[in-house]
Amino acid sequence: MKLLSVCVGVPREVDWKGKPVTTGIFKQPVDGRVMMRSLNLDGDRQADLTVHGGVEKAIYAYPIEHYAHWRQELPEEDLPWGAFGENLTIEGLSETTVNIGDRFRIGTAEVRVTQPRFPCFKLNLKFGRDDMAKRFLDSRLSGIYFSVVQEGEVGAGDAIELVSRDENNVTVADIVQIYVREASQDLIHRAIQVPALAADLRDYFQQQIK
Repeated sequence: MKLLSVCVGVPREVDWKGKPVTTGIFKQPVDGRVMMRSLNLDGDRQADLTVHGGVEKAIYAYPIEHYAHWRQELPEEDLPWGAFGENLTIEGLSETTVNIGDRFRIGTAEVRVTQPRFPCFKLNLKFGRDDMAKRFLDSRLSGIYFSVVQEGEVGAGDAIELVSRDENNVTVADIVQIYVREASQDLIHRAIQVPALAADLRDYFQQQIK
C-alpha cells in the first residue's frame, strides 16, 4: 500500500449556472513533505465547514485503481491526481476491504477510517456536468475519509501501513450500501456500534431503524 500523491487547495469562487459558488474541491499535487494536522493538510482548506472538513473528514483519500473506471466513463476528461478533490491519491486500499475504524500509518502520521464520501453538487461543478454526483454515488467508488490520530509529515512515495484492524468488520463499502438503503437491518445495527463511524452517519442510520 502506497501514497502516490498529496494534493491541497484553498477555496475559490467559481460560476455555476450563473451563480457564484465558493468551493475547495480544486486540489493540486504538491512536491515534498506536507504536515498532516487534525483538521487538514497544511495548505489545504474547505469552503463550507457545515458539510466538509472537520475532525471526522479531515483527510480524503481516493484509490488510483478507480481512475481506470473514470477514464473509461469520461474519456474526454483529463484526470490528474487530485481530480476528485482528494487529498491523498493512494494505491492498494479498497472500500470493500477497509473497515471503518481501521488505523494506518502514513509517513509519521497516523489516521483512522471514519466514512465514505457522499458527493454533493460541487462534484457536478468540478466536472461541468449535472450528473457527476449521481454517477459517482452509483459507481460505489466512494473513496475513504480519515480522521487524524497522530499528526505528522506525509509525502508521495510513503508506504501506507496497517496499524490495527477494527474487529467489527464493517467496511467502507458497507456504509455506502446502508446509505443508499440496500443493506440488511443486521448490517445497520452492526454499523452503528462501530465507535469510529462518523457521528452524523450514526444518527442518520439510527433514524433509518426507527
